[in-house]
Amino acid sequence: MIRTVLVVDDDKPVREALSQTLELADYTVRTAGSFIEAKDHITPEFEGVILSDIRMPGRDGFHLLSHSRALDHELPVILLTGQGDIPMAVKAMGQGAFDFLEKPCAPDALIPVLERALKNRTLVLENRRLKAQLETGDPAARMLFGTSQVAEEMRQTVRQAARAGTEILVTGPPGAGVSKVAEVIHLMSPCAGGPFVKRAAARLDPQALEGAFQSAVGGNLFLDEIAALPTDSQYALLERLESGTEARLIAGGTSDLEHAAAEGRFNADLFYRLEVLRVRIPSLSERPEDIPVLFRHYVAQAAEQAGLTAPEISPDHLAALMAQDWPGNARSLMSAAMRFVLGMPDSATGAAELGLAEQMARVERSLLIAALGRQNGRAAQAAQALKLPRKTFYDKLSRYGIRPDEYRR
Repeated sequence: MIRTVLVVDDDKPVREALSQTLELADYTVRTAGSFIEAKDHITPEFEGVILSDIRMPGRDGFHLLSHSRALDHELPVILLTGQGDIPMAVKAMGQGAFDFLEKPCAPDALIPVLERALKNRTLVLENRRLKAQLETGDPAARMLFGTSQVAEEMRQTVRQAARAGTEILVTGPPGAGVSKVAEVIHLMSPCAGGPFVKRAAARLDPQALEGAFQSAVGGNLFLDEIAALPTDSQYALLERLESGTEARLIAGGTSDLEHAAAEGRFNADLFYRLEVLRVRIPSLSERPEDIPVLFRHYVAQAAEQAGLTAPEISPDHLAALMAQDWPGNARSLMSAAMRFVLGMPDSATGAAELGLAEQMARVERSLLIAALGRQNGRAAQAAQALKLPRKTFYDKLSRYGIRPDEYRR
C-alpha cells in the first residue's frame, strides 16, 4: 500500500515533529513550508496523501485544498486546525477535505486517519490503472493483469508475437495461464476473425493432429502441453510445419522443452522450430507487486460468480498474500480469492489443522451460502439449484445458522 505523506506547515518545529512521528510509524515523509513549496508535489499521479495546516502566510490550507481538488478531486487532503479554527475546518470538509484534526495531534488520533486516507488513495490509483488498461481496447491490457514492469514486458512480447506470422511457443510455470496467453495472441493476431482451436497435445495421434489443423484453417491452433505430444505426432507436426499450413501454430506448456529436447525426450528439430518466437509468462514470485491487483480482480470475479458482495480486503491481508510463495501462480491465487469470498480458510495450513468432518462442513456451508447468493436469498430456488429436497435444504440451513434473508440484495 502507498505510504507517502506530504506534510505542509509553515511552523518548522511543528513540521519536524510531525515528520518524526510519521517516520517512526514507517511512513515516507515529504515536507513543505508553504503552498509554493508543496504545489510541485501535487499531481494527479501523486502516490500519497496531503497533511496540511490551515493557517499559513500567503496562500493557506484552503487554497491548497482548492488547488489539489482542481488537479485531482480524489486526492485526500487532511487539514490541521487550531482550537479556534474548527468551524473553518468544518467548512473545509464541505469543500472536499478528507478529514480534519485538531492541533496538537496525538499519534493515536493521526495514524488511523492517515491509514484510511492512504488506503483510499491506493484503491483510487489502482482502479485508474486498471481502467486505463481496459479503455485501450487492447486484449493484452484487458486480459493480462498487472502493473509491474515485468507484466508490461510480457504484454509487449505478446503484442509482438501476435503480429508475427511464425509459430509461437508459450511457456510458463504451472497455473500461470498459458492457455489464456495463447487466446490473447489469437485475439491480437491478423487472423483473429478465424477459428481458435485448442487441443491437448497428449491425446493427438498424427491423424487427429491433421484434423486439428484442418479445423483451424484461417485461424490459430493451440496445442497445450506440447511436451506430451506422442513421438510419431512430433515428426508429423514438424513435417506439416515445413510443408506449410493454413493455420498458425501456438504451442504451449509448463515443462522445460529445451531440457526435454537435450535429453532426447522431445524432437530437437521441432523444438528449434518452435522456439524462434517464445513468450514466457513470469511466475508470481517474479512480480509480487502484481498480487494485490490480481487478487482484487479475482475476488470481484469470484463474488460475481457466487452471487455475493465482495468482502473488504485489508492491507494486512494483501501484505500476507505478497509474502506467500505461490507455486500454483495465478490458479492458486484464484482459488484463494474464491475461499476468501466464501469465508473459508485462506491457507492450506489453516485447512489442514481442521478434521475431515469440519473441513467438509465448511465446504458444505460455503456452497449453501453461494447458492443463496446466486438466487438472491430465495431458499426454494437455491434448494432446486443444488438438487436438494426442500426439507433437507432447510435442515442444513438450520444446522449452520444460515438465514436466507441475509443474502437478499
